[in-house]
Amino acid sequence: MTLHSPITARRYPRDMTGYGETPPAANWPNGAKIAVQIVLNYEEGGENNILHGDAASEAFLSEIVGAAQWPGQRHWNMESIYEYGARAGFWRLHRLLKGIPVTVYGVATALARAPEQVAAMQRAGWEIASHGLKWVEHKDMPEAEERAQIREAIRLHTLVTGAPPRGWYTGRCSMNTVQLAAEEGDFAYIADSYADDLPYWSRIAGKDQLIVPYTLDANDMRFASPQGFNSGDQFESYLRDSFDTLYEEGVAGAPKMLSIGLHCRLVGRPGRVAALKRVLAHMAAHEGVWFATRAQIADHWAAEHPAPTGPRPSELDRGSFIEAFGGVFEHSPWIAEGAHALELGETHDTARGVHSALARVFRAASDEKRLSVLTAHPDLAGKLAQARRLTAESTAEQAGAGLDALTDAERAAFTELNAAYTEKFGFPFIIAVRDNDKASIMAAFRRRIENDRPTEFAEACRQVERIAELRLLDKLGA
Repeated sequence: MTLHSPITARRYPRDMTGYGETPPAANWPNGAKIAVQIVLNYEEGGENNILHGDAASEAFLSEIVGAAQWPGQRHWNMESIYEYGARAGFWRLHRLLKGIPVTVYGVATALARAPEQVAAMQRAGWEIASHGLKWVEHKDMPEAEERAQIREAIRLHTLVTGAPPRGWYTGRCSMNTVQLAAEEGDFAYIADSYADDLPYWSRIAGKDQLIVPYTLDANDMRFASPQGFNSGDQFESYLRDSFDTLYEEGVAGAPKMLSIGLHCRLVGRPGRVAALKRVLAHMAAHEGVWFATRAQIADHWAAEHPAPTGPRPSELDRGSFIEAFGGVFEHSPWIAEGAHALELGETHDTARGVHSALARVFRAASDEKRLSVLTAHPDLAGKLAQARRLTAESTAEQAGAGLDALTDAERAAFTELNAAYTEKFGFPFIIAVRDNDKASIMAAFRRRIENDRPTEFAEACRQVERIAELRLLDKLGA
Protein backbone atom coordinates (compact mmCIF):
# COMPACT_ATOMS: atom_id res chain seq x y z
CA MET A 1 0.00 0.00 0.00
CA THR A 2 1.30 3.44 -0.87
CA LEU A 3 1.38 6.17 1.74
CA HIS A 4 -0.30 9.48 1.16
CA SER A 5 -1.16 12.25 3.58
CA PRO A 6 -0.12 12.13 7.27
CA ILE A 7 -2.43 10.63 9.86
CA THR A 8 -4.65 13.37 11.25
CA ALA A 9 -7.51 11.38 12.80
CA ARG A 10 -7.57 10.61 16.51
CA ARG A 11 -6.11 7.26 17.49
CA TYR A 12 -7.15 5.36 20.62
CA PRO A 13 -4.14 3.58 22.13
CA ARG A 14 -5.90 0.76 24.01
CA ASP A 15 -6.69 -2.62 22.44
CA MET A 16 -10.11 -3.65 23.75
CA THR A 17 -10.43 -6.62 21.38
CA GLY A 18 -7.37 -8.77 21.88
CA TYR A 19 -7.80 -12.26 20.46
CA GLY A 20 -11.58 -12.02 20.48
CA GLU A 21 -13.83 -15.06 20.46
CA THR A 22 -11.24 -17.48 19.10
CA PRO A 23 -7.74 -17.10 20.55
CA PRO A 24 -4.83 -18.63 18.64
CA ALA A 25 -3.76 -22.18 19.39
CA ALA A 26 -0.99 -21.94 21.95
CA ASN A 27 0.56 -25.24 20.80
CA TRP A 28 2.39 -25.61 24.09
CA PRO A 29 5.21 -28.20 23.96
CA ASN A 30 4.16 -31.86 23.99
CA GLY A 31 0.52 -30.90 23.61
CA ALA A 32 0.31 -29.41 27.11
CA LYS A 33 -3.15 -28.28 28.19
CA ILE A 34 -1.83 -25.39 30.28
CA ALA A 35 1.38 -23.45 30.85
CA VAL A 36 1.99 -22.69 34.53
CA GLN A 37 4.35 -19.80 35.11
CA ILE A 38 5.58 -19.06 38.63
CA VAL A 39 7.14 -15.69 39.43
CA LEU A 40 9.17 -15.11 42.56
CA ASN A 41 9.49 -11.39 43.18
CA TYR A 42 12.84 -10.54 44.80
CA GLU A 43 12.48 -7.00 46.15
CA GLU A 44 14.04 -7.19 49.58
CA GLY A 45 16.84 -4.65 49.79
CA GLY A 46 15.45 -2.59 46.91
CA GLU A 47 12.46 -1.09 48.73
CA ASN A 48 12.06 2.54 49.82
CA ASN A 49 14.54 3.29 52.58
CA ILE A 50 16.51 6.41 53.46
CA LEU A 51 19.57 4.10 53.45
CA HIS A 52 18.94 3.73 49.72
CA GLY A 53 18.71 7.47 49.13
CA ASP A 54 14.92 7.56 49.29
CA ALA A 55 12.91 10.26 51.01
CA ALA A 56 10.94 7.92 53.26
CA SER A 57 10.45 4.35 54.42
CA GLU A 58 8.51 1.65 52.53
CA ALA A 59 4.75 1.30 52.98
CA PHE A 60 3.76 -1.30 50.37
CA LEU A 61 3.14 -5.05 50.52
CA SER A 62 3.96 -6.05 54.04
CA GLU A 63 2.26 -7.48 57.11
CA ILE A 64 1.49 -3.88 58.17
CA VAL A 65 -1.66 -3.42 56.08
CA GLY A 66 -2.35 0.27 55.58
CA ALA A 67 1.18 1.33 56.54
CA ALA A 68 2.26 4.88 55.79
CA GLN A 69 5.68 6.10 54.76
CA TRP A 70 7.84 7.74 57.43
CA PRO A 71 9.46 10.74 55.72
CA GLY A 72 13.14 11.10 56.60
CA GLN A 73 13.08 8.13 58.98
CA ARG A 74 13.90 4.46 58.92
CA HIS A 75 11.02 2.13 59.82
CA TRP A 76 12.46 -0.69 61.91
CA ASN A 77 9.41 -2.94 61.73
CA MET A 78 9.04 -2.53 57.98
CA GLU A 79 12.72 -3.16 57.40
CA SER A 80 12.70 -6.36 59.43
CA ILE A 81 9.64 -7.65 57.56
CA TYR A 82 11.50 -7.20 54.29
CA GLU A 83 14.59 -8.76 55.82
CA TYR A 84 12.54 -11.84 56.70
CA GLY A 85 11.88 -12.32 52.99
CA ALA A 86 15.58 -12.35 52.19
CA ARG A 87 16.81 -14.22 55.27
CA ALA A 88 14.12 -16.91 55.65
CA GLY A 89 11.28 -16.69 53.13
CA PHE A 90 13.50 -16.95 50.08
CA TRP A 91 15.22 -20.09 51.28
CA ARG A 92 11.95 -21.79 52.21
CA LEU A 93 10.61 -21.09 48.74
CA HIS A 94 13.89 -22.10 47.13
CA ARG A 95 13.69 -25.52 48.79
CA LEU A 96 10.10 -25.95 47.58
CA LEU A 97 10.55 -24.64 44.04
CA LYS A 98 14.11 -25.49 43.05
CA GLY A 99 12.93 -28.40 40.89
CA ILE A 100 10.45 -26.21 38.98
CA PRO A 101 11.20 -23.63 36.25
CA VAL A 102 10.72 -20.25 37.93
CA THR A 103 11.12 -16.67 36.77
CA VAL A 104 12.56 -14.28 39.33
CA TYR A 105 11.56 -10.64 39.05
CA GLY A 106 14.73 -9.27 40.51
CA VAL A 107 15.05 -5.65 41.59
CA ALA A 108 18.60 -4.81 40.51
CA THR A 109 19.68 -3.13 43.75
CA ALA A 110 18.11 -5.96 45.76
CA LEU A 111 20.01 -8.56 43.73
CA ALA A 112 23.22 -6.63 44.29
CA ARG A 113 22.65 -7.01 48.04
CA ALA A 114 21.91 -10.75 47.76
CA PRO A 115 24.93 -12.69 46.43
CA GLU A 116 23.94 -15.96 48.13
CA GLN A 117 20.37 -15.79 46.85
CA VAL A 118 21.48 -14.98 43.30
CA ALA A 119 23.85 -17.93 43.32
CA ALA A 120 21.00 -20.17 44.52
CA MET A 121 18.70 -18.89 41.78
CA GLN A 122 21.32 -19.70 39.19
CA ARG A 123 22.03 -23.16 40.61
CA ALA A 124 18.31 -23.89 40.31
CA GLY A 125 18.34 -22.81 36.66
CA TRP A 126 15.80 -20.06 37.27
CA GLU A 127 15.37 -17.17 34.87
CA ILE A 128 16.26 -13.84 36.48
CA ALA A 129 14.27 -11.06 34.80
CA SER A 130 14.54 -7.38 35.69
CA HIS A 131 12.15 -5.85 38.19
CA GLY A 132 13.61 -2.39 37.78
CA LEU A 133 16.38 -0.58 39.58
CA LYS A 134 14.51 -0.01 42.85
CA TRP A 135 11.20 -1.23 44.29
CA VAL A 136 9.60 2.23 44.26
CA GLU A 137 6.64 4.04 42.72
CA HIS A 138 7.16 5.37 39.18
CA LYS A 139 3.86 7.08 38.35
CA ASP A 140 5.16 10.60 39.07
CA MET A 141 8.74 10.01 37.97
CA PRO A 142 9.91 12.29 35.14
CA GLU A 143 10.38 10.40 31.88
CA ALA A 144 14.08 11.18 31.66
CA GLU A 145 14.67 9.92 35.19
CA GLU A 146 12.74 6.71 34.58
CA ARG A 147 14.65 6.12 31.35
CA ALA A 148 17.93 6.57 33.21
CA GLN A 149 16.79 4.13 35.91
CA ILE A 150 15.89 1.49 33.32
CA ARG A 151 19.34 1.82 31.76
CA GLU A 152 21.01 1.58 35.14
CA ALA A 153 18.85 -1.43 36.10
CA ILE A 154 19.97 -3.29 32.99
CA ARG A 155 23.61 -2.37 33.59
CA LEU A 156 23.60 -3.39 37.25
CA HIS A 157 21.59 -6.56 36.58
CA THR A 158 24.16 -7.61 34.00
CA LEU A 159 27.05 -7.06 36.39
CA VAL A 160 25.36 -8.91 39.26
CA THR A 161 24.03 -11.93 37.34
CA GLY A 162 26.55 -12.11 34.48
CA ALA A 163 23.96 -11.61 31.72
CA PRO A 164 21.47 -8.92 30.71
CA PRO A 165 17.82 -9.63 31.55
CA ARG A 166 15.63 -11.08 28.82
CA GLY A 167 12.43 -9.92 30.48
CA TRP A 168 11.19 -6.77 32.19
CA TYR A 169 8.54 -6.03 34.82
CA THR A 170 8.40 -2.78 36.76
CA GLY A 171 5.10 -3.36 38.57
CA ARG A 172 4.71 0.04 40.20
CA CYS A 173 4.91 1.58 36.76
CA SER A 174 4.06 4.84 35.03
CA MET A 175 2.28 5.43 31.73
CA ASN A 176 5.76 5.71 30.16
CA THR A 177 7.20 2.47 31.53
CA VAL A 178 6.37 -0.01 28.79
CA GLN A 179 7.44 2.31 25.99
CA LEU A 180 10.69 3.19 27.75
CA ALA A 181 11.45 -0.47 28.46
CA ALA A 182 10.81 -1.34 24.81
CA GLU A 183 13.10 1.47 23.69
CA GLU A 184 15.91 0.84 26.15
CA GLY A 185 16.05 -2.94 26.41
CA ASP A 186 16.29 -5.68 23.82
CA PHE A 187 13.76 -7.71 25.78
CA ALA A 188 12.24 -10.99 24.67
CA TYR A 189 9.17 -9.88 26.61
CA ILE A 190 7.75 -7.16 28.82
CA ALA A 191 5.35 -8.24 31.58
CA ASP A 192 3.78 -4.93 32.68
CA SER A 193 0.29 -5.96 31.60
CA TYR A 194 -2.60 -7.89 33.09
CA ALA A 195 -4.65 -7.88 29.88
CA ASP A 196 -4.78 -11.51 28.77
CA ASP A 197 -4.26 -15.18 29.53
CA LEU A 198 -1.91 -15.48 26.54
CA PRO A 199 1.12 -13.56 25.28
CA TYR A 200 0.42 -10.95 22.63
CA TRP A 201 2.32 -8.58 20.38
CA SER A 202 2.05 -4.83 20.75
CA ARG A 203 3.45 -2.13 18.47
CA ILE A 204 5.53 -0.01 20.82
CA ALA A 205 8.18 2.57 20.03
CA GLY A 206 8.05 1.66 16.36
CA LYS A 207 8.68 -2.06 16.87
CA ASP A 208 6.75 -5.19 17.70
CA GLN A 209 7.20 -6.02 21.38
CA LEU A 210 6.01 -9.29 22.86
CA ILE A 211 3.96 -8.88 26.03
CA VAL A 212 3.73 -11.82 28.42
CA PRO A 213 1.02 -10.66 30.85
CA TYR A 214 1.39 -11.01 34.60
CA THR A 215 -1.22 -11.33 37.35
CA LEU A 216 -2.45 -9.41 40.37
CA ASP A 217 -5.18 -11.88 41.30
CA ALA A 218 -3.34 -15.23 41.48
CA ASN A 219 -0.81 -13.41 43.57
CA ASP A 220 0.18 -13.65 47.22
CA MET A 221 0.21 -9.83 47.39
CA ARG A 222 -3.45 -10.21 48.32
CA PHE A 223 -2.28 -11.38 51.75
CA ALA A 224 -1.15 -7.77 52.23
CA SER A 225 -4.15 -5.91 50.85
CA PRO A 226 -7.67 -5.19 52.12
CA GLN A 227 -10.24 -7.83 51.12
CA GLY A 228 -7.39 -10.12 50.20
CA PHE A 229 -6.46 -13.61 51.35
CA ASN A 230 -6.78 -14.08 55.10
CA SER A 231 -5.46 -17.63 55.21
CA GLY A 232 -3.47 -20.11 53.20
CA ASP A 233 -6.68 -22.02 52.44
CA GLN A 234 -8.11 -19.02 50.57
CA PHE A 235 -4.92 -18.66 48.52
CA GLU A 236 -4.90 -22.38 47.77
CA SER A 237 -8.56 -22.39 46.77
CA TYR A 238 -8.12 -19.43 44.44
CA LEU A 239 -5.07 -20.91 42.72
CA ARG A 240 -6.75 -24.32 42.44
CA ASP A 241 -9.86 -22.82 40.85
CA SER A 242 -7.76 -20.73 38.47
CA PHE A 243 -5.78 -23.80 37.43
CA ASP A 244 -8.84 -26.03 37.07
CA THR A 245 -10.68 -23.49 34.90
CA LEU A 246 -7.75 -22.94 32.56
CA TYR A 247 -6.93 -26.65 32.45
CA GLU A 248 -10.53 -27.39 31.44
CA GLU A 249 -10.27 -24.78 28.67
CA GLY A 250 -7.06 -26.43 27.53
CA VAL A 251 -8.67 -29.86 27.41
CA ALA A 252 -11.43 -28.28 25.30
CA GLY A 253 -8.80 -27.12 22.81
CA ALA A 254 -7.91 -23.60 23.95
CA PRO A 255 -4.79 -23.85 26.17
CA LYS A 256 -3.86 -20.78 28.18
CA MET A 257 -1.20 -19.60 30.62
CA LEU A 258 -1.58 -19.38 34.39
CA SER A 259 0.69 -16.82 36.03
CA ILE A 260 1.28 -17.10 39.77
CA GLY A 261 2.93 -14.25 41.66
CA LEU A 262 4.90 -14.91 44.84
CA HIS A 263 6.89 -12.76 47.28
CA CYS A 264 9.57 -14.03 49.64
CA ARG A 265 8.29 -12.04 52.62
CA LEU A 266 4.63 -13.01 52.07
CA VAL A 267 4.09 -16.61 50.98
CA GLY A 268 7.50 -17.45 52.42
CA ARG A 269 5.90 -17.43 55.88
CA PRO A 270 5.27 -20.90 57.38
CA GLY A 271 1.51 -20.39 57.68
CA ARG A 272 1.19 -19.73 53.95
CA VAL A 273 3.78 -21.84 52.20
CA ALA A 274 1.94 -25.05 53.09
CA ALA A 275 -0.97 -23.91 50.91
CA LEU A 276 1.41 -23.29 48.01
CA LYS A 277 2.89 -26.76 48.46
CA ARG A 278 -0.57 -28.36 48.32
CA VAL A 279 -1.69 -26.51 45.21
CA LEU A 280 1.55 -27.31 43.37
CA ALA A 281 0.95 -30.99 44.11
CA HIS A 282 -2.57 -30.62 42.72
CA MET A 283 -1.22 -29.17 39.49
CA ALA A 284 1.57 -31.72 39.14
CA ALA A 285 -0.97 -34.55 39.45
CA HIS A 286 -2.52 -33.56 36.11
CA GLU A 287 -1.19 -34.70 32.74
CA GLY A 288 -0.21 -32.11 30.17
CA VAL A 289 0.99 -29.36 32.50
CA TRP A 290 3.97 -27.35 31.25
CA PHE A 291 5.82 -25.55 34.04
CA ALA A 292 7.90 -22.91 32.28
CA THR A 293 9.81 -19.69 32.77
CA ARG A 294 8.51 -16.56 31.15
CA ALA A 295 11.49 -16.55 28.79
CA GLN A 296 10.58 -20.07 27.65
CA ILE A 297 6.99 -19.01 27.06
CA ALA A 298 8.17 -15.92 25.17
CA ASP A 299 10.50 -17.94 22.95
CA HIS A 300 7.78 -20.49 22.24
CA TRP A 301 5.23 -17.82 21.38
CA ALA A 302 7.61 -15.92 19.11
CA ALA A 303 8.32 -19.13 17.20
CA GLU A 304 4.69 -20.28 16.98
CA HIS A 305 3.07 -16.87 16.51
CA PRO A 306 5.53 -14.33 15.08
CA ALA A 307 4.62 -10.67 15.13
CA PRO A 308 2.08 -9.78 12.43
CA THR A 309 3.56 -8.29 9.31
CA GLY A 310 2.34 -5.49 7.10
CA PRO A 311 0.59 -2.23 7.89
CA ARG A 312 -2.28 -2.27 10.36
CA PRO A 313 -5.55 -0.50 9.51
CA SER A 314 -5.37 1.95 12.41
CA GLU A 315 -1.84 2.98 11.38
CA LEU A 316 -2.72 3.80 7.76
CA ASP A 317 -2.87 7.38 6.61
CA ARG A 318 -6.07 8.61 5.03
CA GLY A 319 -5.12 7.86 1.44
CA SER A 320 -3.87 4.36 2.17
CA PHE A 321 -6.93 3.56 4.26
CA ILE A 322 -9.25 4.60 1.44
CA GLU A 323 -7.13 2.66 -1.05
CA ALA A 324 -7.36 -0.45 1.10
CA PHE A 325 -11.02 -0.29 2.11
CA GLY A 326 -12.73 2.11 -0.29
CA GLY A 327 -14.22 -0.74 -2.31
CA VAL A 328 -15.55 -2.78 0.58
CA PHE A 329 -18.88 -0.98 0.23
CA GLU A 330 -19.44 -1.19 -3.51
CA HIS A 331 -18.07 1.86 -5.36
CA SER A 332 -18.45 4.00 -2.21
CA PRO A 333 -15.02 5.22 -1.03
CA TRP A 334 -16.66 8.03 0.98
CA ILE A 335 -17.50 5.43 3.62
CA ALA A 336 -13.84 4.53 4.12
CA GLU A 337 -12.97 8.22 4.19
CA GLY A 338 -15.48 8.80 6.98
CA ALA A 339 -14.32 5.75 8.92
CA HIS A 340 -10.71 6.92 8.89
CA ALA A 341 -11.78 10.12 10.63
CA LEU A 342 -13.22 8.16 13.57
CA GLU A 343 -11.33 7.30 16.75
CA LEU A 344 -9.55 4.18 15.53
CA GLY A 345 -6.99 2.12 17.38
CA GLU A 346 -5.51 -1.36 17.75
CA THR A 347 -8.95 -2.70 18.60
CA HIS A 348 -9.96 -1.89 15.00
CA ASP A 349 -7.08 -3.82 13.44
CA THR A 350 -9.30 -6.78 12.62
CA ALA A 351 -11.88 -7.47 9.96
CA ARG A 352 -14.74 -6.80 12.33
CA GLY A 353 -12.97 -3.81 13.78
CA VAL A 354 -12.73 -2.15 10.38
CA HIS A 355 -16.26 -3.28 9.58
CA SER A 356 -17.55 -1.59 12.72
CA ALA A 357 -16.01 1.71 11.69
CA LEU A 358 -17.26 1.48 8.10
CA ALA A 359 -20.76 0.42 9.19
CA ARG A 360 -21.02 3.37 11.58
CA VAL A 361 -20.46 5.77 8.70
CA PHE A 362 -22.91 3.92 6.47
CA ARG A 363 -25.61 3.83 9.17
CA ALA A 364 -25.17 7.51 10.00
CA ALA A 365 -25.60 8.56 6.37
CA SER A 366 -28.82 9.98 4.96
CA ASP A 367 -31.26 7.71 3.14
CA GLU A 368 -30.14 9.36 -0.08
CA LYS A 369 -26.48 8.50 0.54
CA ARG A 370 -27.32 4.94 1.55
CA LEU A 371 -29.48 4.59 -1.54
CA SER A 372 -26.43 5.53 -3.63
CA VAL A 373 -24.62 2.56 -2.12
CA LEU A 374 -27.51 0.24 -2.91
CA THR A 375 -27.73 1.42 -6.50
CA ALA A 376 -23.97 0.91 -6.90
CA HIS A 377 -24.53 -2.83 -6.56
CA PRO A 378 -25.07 -4.82 -9.76
CA ASP A 379 -28.09 -6.97 -10.57
CA LEU A 380 -27.64 -10.61 -9.69
CA ALA A 381 -26.75 -12.53 -12.86
CA GLY A 382 -27.55 -9.38 -14.80
CA LYS A 383 -26.12 -7.73 -17.89
CA LEU A 384 -22.94 -6.51 -16.16
CA ALA A 385 -22.14 -10.06 -15.08
CA GLN A 386 -22.72 -11.37 -18.57
CA ALA A 387 -20.49 -8.63 -19.98
CA ARG A 388 -17.83 -9.38 -17.32
CA ARG A 389 -17.96 -5.81 -16.03
CA LEU A 390 -18.46 -6.53 -12.32
CA THR A 391 -15.90 -5.69 -9.68
CA ALA A 392 -13.56 -8.54 -8.82
CA GLU A 393 -15.34 -8.99 -5.50
CA SER A 394 -18.81 -9.18 -7.06
CA THR A 395 -17.58 -11.53 -9.77
CA ALA A 396 -16.13 -13.95 -7.22
CA GLU A 397 -19.20 -13.73 -4.97
CA GLN A 398 -21.70 -14.43 -7.74
CA ALA A 399 -19.56 -17.23 -9.10
CA GLY A 400 -19.32 -18.80 -5.65
CA ALA A 401 -23.10 -19.10 -5.54
CA GLY A 402 -23.25 -20.60 -9.02
CA LEU A 403 -24.78 -17.49 -10.60
CA ASP A 404 -22.23 -17.63 -13.42
CA ALA A 405 -23.55 -21.01 -14.54
CA LEU A 406 -27.31 -20.57 -14.90
CA THR A 407 -29.56 -22.47 -17.23
CA ASP A 408 -31.48 -20.44 -19.80
CA ALA A 409 -34.62 -20.79 -17.68
CA GLU A 410 -32.83 -19.64 -14.53
CA ARG A 411 -31.30 -16.68 -16.32
CA ALA A 412 -34.70 -15.66 -17.66
CA ALA A 413 -36.23 -15.91 -14.19
CA PHE A 414 -33.50 -13.72 -12.68
CA THR A 415 -33.89 -11.18 -15.48
CA GLU A 416 -37.65 -10.97 -14.88
CA LEU A 417 -37.28 -10.67 -11.13
CA ASN A 418 -34.50 -8.07 -11.40
CA ALA A 419 -36.66 -5.87 -13.57
CA ALA A 420 -39.73 -6.17 -11.36
CA TYR A 421 -37.75 -5.61 -8.16
CA THR A 422 -35.90 -2.54 -9.42
CA GLU A 423 -39.07 -1.00 -10.79
CA LYS A 424 -40.82 -1.47 -7.43
CA PHE A 425 -38.05 -0.36 -5.08
CA GLY A 426 -35.69 1.82 -7.13
CA PHE A 427 -32.58 -0.22 -6.31
CA PRO A 428 -31.32 -3.70 -7.25
CA PHE A 429 -31.97 -6.85 -5.24
CA ILE A 430 -29.03 -7.28 -2.84
CA ILE A 431 -28.19 -10.38 -0.89
CA ALA A 432 -24.98 -11.76 0.61
CA VAL A 433 -24.67 -14.53 -1.94
CA ARG A 434 -21.88 -16.23 -0.01
CA ASP A 435 -24.36 -17.01 2.76
CA ASN A 436 -26.65 -18.67 0.21
CA ASP A 437 -26.88 -20.95 -2.78
CA LYS A 438 -28.76 -20.58 -6.04
CA ALA A 439 -32.00 -22.03 -4.65
CA SER A 440 -32.04 -19.94 -1.43
CA ILE A 441 -31.23 -16.78 -3.38
CA MET A 442 -34.17 -17.39 -5.70
CA ALA A 443 -36.45 -18.12 -2.75
CA ALA A 444 -35.37 -14.91 -0.98
CA PHE A 445 -35.87 -12.97 -4.20
CA ARG A 446 -39.47 -14.15 -4.54
CA ARG A 447 -40.19 -13.57 -0.83
CA ARG A 448 -38.64 -10.13 -0.48
CA ILE A 449 -40.20 -8.68 -3.60
CA GLU A 450 -43.49 -8.76 -1.67
CA ASN A 451 -42.14 -6.41 1.04
CA ASP A 452 -43.03 -2.73 1.29
CA ARG A 453 -40.24 -0.30 0.43
CA PRO A 454 -39.16 0.73 4.00
CA THR A 455 -38.89 -2.92 5.00
CA GLU A 456 -36.93 -3.83 1.90
CA PHE A 457 -34.69 -0.77 2.12
CA ALA A 458 -33.70 -1.78 5.66
CA GLU A 459 -33.11 -5.38 4.59
CA ALA A 460 -30.99 -4.31 1.61
CA CYS A 461 -28.86 -2.15 3.91
CA ARG A 462 -28.33 -5.11 6.25
CA GLN A 463 -27.27 -7.24 3.32
CA VAL A 464 -24.83 -4.56 2.14
CA GLU A 465 -23.23 -4.54 5.59
CA ARG A 466 -22.96 -8.34 5.57
CA ILE A 467 -21.33 -8.30 2.14
CA ALA A 468 -18.81 -5.76 3.45
CA GLU A 469 -18.09 -7.93 6.49
CA LEU A 470 -17.42 -11.00 4.34
CA ARG A 471 -15.11 -9.00 2.07
CA LEU A 472 -13.15 -7.76 5.06
CA LEU A 473 -12.84 -11.29 6.46
CA ASP A 474 -11.34 -12.27 3.11
CA LYS A 475 -8.97 -9.33 3.19
CA LEU A 476 -7.87 -9.39 6.84
CA GLY A 477 -8.79 -12.85 8.09
CA ALA A 478 -10.91 -13.81 11.05
